[in-house]
Amino acid sequence: MFKRIALFLATNLAVLALLSIVMAVLQGVFGVSFAGNSGLLLFAALFGFGGAFISLALSKWSAKRATGAQVITEPRTEVERWLVETVRRQAEMAGIGMPEVAIYDAPEINAFATGMNRNNALVAVSTGLLRSMSRDEAEAVMAHEVSHVANGDMVTMALIQGVLNTFVIFLARIVGRVIDSALSGNRDGGPSFFYFIIVLVLDMIFGLFASMIAMWFSRHREFRADAGAAQLAGRHKMIAALERLAQNHGQSTLPNQIQAFGISGAVSHGMKRLLMSHPPLAERIAALKNAPLDTDAVRQGVIS
Repeated sequence: MFKRIALFLATNLAVLALLSIVMAVLQGVFGVSFAGNSGLLLFAALFGFGGAFISLALSKWSAKRATGAQVITEPRTEVERWLVETVRRQAEMAGIGMPEVAIYDAPEINAFATGMNRNNALVAVSTGLLRSMSRDEAEAVMAHEVSHVANGDMVTMALIQGVLNTFVIFLARIVGRVIDSALSGNRDGGPSFFYFIIVLVLDMIFGLFASMIAMWFSRHREFRADAGAAQLAGRHKMIAALERLAQNHGQSTLPNQIQAFGISGAVSHGMKRLLMSHPPLAERIAALKNAPLDTDAVRQGVIS
């Protein structure tokens, strides 16, 4: 617990230091002015969206390194051939480019999709999934991940994160100025040392609320990906896959940066539920059982 807190604080301090250095370079070398709230908002947007889209651009590379996923370039076994052909067929149905297909070593039943855009994505499944699921269930899981790609979820989440990052950076510094000014007797000078501590605390507080908003969107897109998988593979297969996950559900071992794009998310209760990237499996199963499905949804762009 203390290690996580220390890491979180160190990360925020590093971000603050980087913000200060870049601002100084832009002002001193390039003459860019960040005076006033409009300048601060521009600066916040550059960092907010820049960080989100750099992460998106590196998502495939970082996911492969973090999980040790091995891309299937030339299928060597019948299982690998089946995986590649299944994803190829689903990608064609969804109207997207053929994603890279990979396998990573993990005991859990899980899979994930990531990538910069719909035509340059990665779909990876765990060895635990291949051992524990039937072909029909595994097909539905891959259809779920292909639906994430077809829905543009990676780009959408990057845009949402960019907006949230921008307002966290902007509001933390605006509110920090007000609090620092009040504590220092409303003097006209520059910010005191305590301003940077105040901003650090506000970054964490506003960042927590921003994470809640981002995770609400993440949970919503899981329902859409489930519905898309039902279109691509069949409703009964997707329900069976989710029921299998519910029977074997445990904590996800995926790295934090890609955990939101897995089929199986971590289980949380109480207030922590607001930070869940996935809805409870029981709710996802109920939504699939109760929702009418349009047989022409894929062709009409419902999942794209």
